[in-house]
Amino acid sequence: MWLLSLLWGCGSDHFLSHGVTEKQIEYVYVQDNYIEGSDDTGSNEPIWVDSFTQPSISNGVDIIWVIDGSGSMTDDHALVLQGISDMMHSLPLISWRLVIISMTPHEAVDAQTFPLLPGDSDMDAHVMFSQNVNNGYEQGFEALYQFIENNEFARQWLRDDAALLTVFVSDEDDQSNSRFPSVELFKNWLDNVREHVYVSSITNLMPTDSLCNNYSHNVGFRYQELTNMYAGQMLDICSENWSQGVADASNQIQLREWLDLSKVPANDQEIYVFVDGLEYSDWHYNSSENRVYFDVVPDEETLVEIAYYY
Repeated sequence: MWLLSLLWGCGSDHFLSHGVTEKQIEYVYVQDNYIEGSDDTGSNEPIWVDSFTQPSISNGVDIIWVIDGSGSMTDDHALVLQGISDMMHSLPLISWRLVIISMTPHEAVDAQTFPLLPGDSDMDAHVMFSQNVNNGYEQGFEALYQFIENNEFARQWLRDDAALLTVFVSDEDDQSNSRFPSVELFKNWLDNVREHVYVSSITNLMPTDSLCNNYSHNVGFRYQELTNMYAGQMLDICSENWSQGVADASNQIQLREWLDLSKVPANDQEIYVFVDGLEYSDWHYNSSENRVYFDVVPDEETLVEIAYYY
C-alpha cells in the first residue's frame, strides 16, 4: 500500500501492474487518464523498483566449492584456484569457513580436511584442492548431499546456525538424477539443511551466450536452474577472468552498503527508498555512478526497495 499511496498522489486514475524480472520488480502505469486543468499529460509514466534482501551473516558462513575433477576440467584448474583465492580475499570480516570438495560423491564423503579460515594462504587452498579433487564423476548435487549428510569428519566443523554458500564449478551438467531427478527436489533438501542458503555456479552457458562452448549438451542447465532459484551469481566457465564473478558471489554474504540502479531515474528528486515497507531516509544518490549509497546500512534480513520514475 505504501507504493500505491506514493504514486497516486498526483490525482490520476492509475492502474498498476507488476511482474518479476530477475531480481527487480517492474511497476508500470498501464492506464493514466488525463484530468482537465491539471499538469497531468495522460502519458504512460513507467516506474521501476530495484530490490534486494540483506543477508543473514551474524552466525558466520560455511562455504563449499564443489568442483568437477574430470579430465576436461584440467585446463581450468588454474582459474579454479585463482577464483577460490579471489573469494578468500574478498570475503567480509565475518566468521567464514571454506572447503573444496569433489563432484565425485564417494570422494566427497571421504574428504578429511579442515576448512580454510581467515588468514589461511593461497597455498593452503592449493593443497586442499589437490587432496580432495581427483576423480571425474560429475554429480555435484549428490556430492554435496553426501558431504553434508554422511561425512563424519565434516560434521565436526559444519555449523547448523551459519549461512551456507555453495559454488558449483563444472563444464558439464549435473548428473545426480538418481536421488535428485529434479532440481526442485534438490532445492527442497538444501532448504532443510540451513535457514539461509546462497548458491552460485561457474558452468558452460548456452552457445549463444558462451565465449567458447559450441555444444548445448555441455550447458550446466541444472546448476543454472538452481542458481536462479536462489537469485545467485552465474559465471561463464569460458571467461578468462573469474575475479568479478567470484566477487559478486561473495557479495551475497555481506551487507550491501550501496546499490547500482538498473535504470536511470528521470528525476533524482523522486527516488524513494523503503526498508521492510517503511520509508527510509539514511541514503543519498550519486548521479554520476547511478548508485544509491546507504548512509546507515540496513539491518540483516531486511527487504530494501528503491522506487523511481525512469
